[in-house]
Amino acid sequence: MPDLLDLGALAGGLVLLMLGGDWLVRGAVRLAERLGMSPMLIGLLIVGLGTSSPELAASVQAALAGSPGIALGNIVGSNIANLLLVLGTAALIAPMVVERAALWRDGGVGLVASGALLAAAFTLGLDQYVAVAFLIALGGYLWWAYREEQRAPVDHSAAYDRAMASEGFDPALVPHETPSGTLASALFYFAIGLALIVGGGTLLVDGAVGIATGMGVSEEVIGLTIVAFGTSAPELVTSIIAATRKESEIALGNVLGSNIYNLLFIGGITGLVAPGEVPQKITGFDLPLATLAALLVMVFAFTGGRLSRREGAVLLAGYLAYMAITSGLV
Repeated sequence: MPDLLDLGALAGGLVLLMLGGDWLVRGAVRLAERLGMSPMLIGLLIVGLGTSSPELAASVQAALAGSPGIALGNIVGSNIANLLLVLGTAALIAPMVVERAALWRDGGVGLVASGALLAAAFTLGLDQYVAVAFLIALGGYLWWAYREEQRAPVDHSAAYDRAMASEGFDPALVPHETPSGTLASALFYFAIGLALIVGGGTLLVDGAVGIATGMGVSEEVIGLTIVAFGTSAPELVTSIIAATRKESEIALGNVLGSNIYNLLFIGGITGLVAPGEVPQKITGFDLPLATLAALLVMVFAFTGGRLSRREGAVLLAGYLAYMAITSGLV
């Protein structure tokens, strides 16, 4: 049985990561305003990347601690949760109308990125060359998304929709044309947020390793289930809010954008600071499943131009079955 201290460390780590991520982004947004960055660029870069900081901290610290199962499990498990749990729940609340061009564009980037990680897992592993390639690809995607927003601001990218979802959930993240707050307050938020993220990541990894040891299960299982579910909670909340407001494009874009950041940003940084092989279990089952789930969502959304409640139920049932299989319940 897991120790209560380990459970407390895991829960406390998740709380600190979420609080730290929020404070970090608040401070970064205010600093970016003072540097003269446009609200759109702040949304794409600062809010989009900053809201991935909890997942980044968890994966990087796990990799540095010698727990690649938690590090990669968090990335892959979060993508599976986003595609099956988050989209399934959002579609059950309100069927999601999908703009097909945006689906192929952003969903295609996520699918290719997932396939690239799968190919790397069978060959080079997540080494520094792969990591640099992922980060270059992310930079190219964000540059392209920024150009698209300038050229056709109605046809939003997933990166833009992810920022809008985060800002809708927390109005304090909305950038302004003129700087808000003082420089001292911006630096305070940023520093405290960074400290909370570092501390939360350490607690989460220590707790996850302790739980895996106490339960006699692999670290991959803990990373793919408990850690991934915890770090996907913000996407679940923001997508539910968007679905209840009938903002289906934001709910879908939030998930597609999150998955792109998970693979290219978090995977890239993790491979850069702590390169290593992808655990065999994740390579053989979970990563192919994540790639298949990305393709399935694109097929569902393309047929009929929307994700229906029935398709949402299929996705949600698939996640429950996945959790049961991965946890060893069946």
